[in-house]
Amino acid sequence: MGEISITKLLVVAALVVLLFGTKKLRTLGGDLGAAIKGFKKAMNDDDAAKKEAEGEVTAEKLSHKE
Repeated sequence: MGEISITKLLVVAALVVLLFGTKKLRTLGGDLGAAIKGFKKAMNDDDAAKKEAEGEVTAEKLSHKE
């Protein structure tokens, strides 16, 4: 009962397509892809800003050394 077979997956996929339609699913997939791409870009920008800030702090410490 707990096993998921290929036939069960195909039945679920067919029901989803019948319920929502291919056009709506295509739009949903595009929106999901754009959201993931935006999230990855924000994470990379945040990491770059952190590294830049750490570099500035290190430069300030070195410049104030007497």
